[in-house]
Amino acid sequence: MDYDEARALQLGLVQARKANPQLPDVVILLEHPAVFTVGRRGDLAGLRVGQEFLRSKGVGLRRVERGGLITFHGPGQLVCYPVVHLGANGWKVVEFVGALEEVMIRTAGAWGIRACRSPLNRGVWAEGKKLGSVGIAVRAGISFHGFALNVNTDLEPFSWIDPCGLPGVRPTSIAQLLGAEVGMAKARSLVKDALEEVFGVRLQDISLDELQWLTGASPGHEEPLPERGR
Repeated sequence: MDYDEARALQLGLVQARKANPQLPDVVILLEHPAVFTVGRRGDLAGLRVGQEFLRSKGVGLRRVERGGLITFHGPGQLVCYPVVHLGANGWKVVEFVGALEEVMIRTAGAWGIRACRSPLNRGVWAEGKKLGSVGIAVRAGISFHGFALNVNTDLEPFSWIDPCGLPGVRPTSIAQLLGAEVGMAKARSLVKDALEEVFGVRLQDISLDELQWLTGASPGHEEPLPERGR
């Protein structure tokens, strides 16, 4: 799903939940076309290439309201956006972020990969490399954005940035660690299982059409970022 469309869908869900507290929490699992996103504390200092280069590669660039700095999304990366009312569920922000990390750790563990947290940065790591990132935003007590787990992701675009603003950090993926690509359907199934275990919930399927009807979401607009002097 296009990044702007997914962001608009999340914002619509936040507004709908704010207007009607009886609506359920929602988890969206998807992949994005290639795009860099810059969190609310970030700027383009971590971008190693010019925006003209990104345009030539067909890679988008967006400034968004989530926490964290610059990161990459692309095909083969499983992105999870939980739109969750934290207060109604008794979650504090730090605990919730830790739970999202635990979902990725358990998902990797299902493949026999030992993933862990690191004092360097939020997210999960394996063999000293960044396997998954976390960044959320909270409005009216409702969390959105979420985590991105590198499954079969093309890792080259990470070399065009300092991931999460950390020079020298190297990314990895489930496929790289296993030495072979894995099915995205399997990855989604494992993430769903881990979400149910960590949060103590039972997920029920809902169609995209139903969500869009509920929120009236339409594709968002790009917030332009200033070009650096190179």
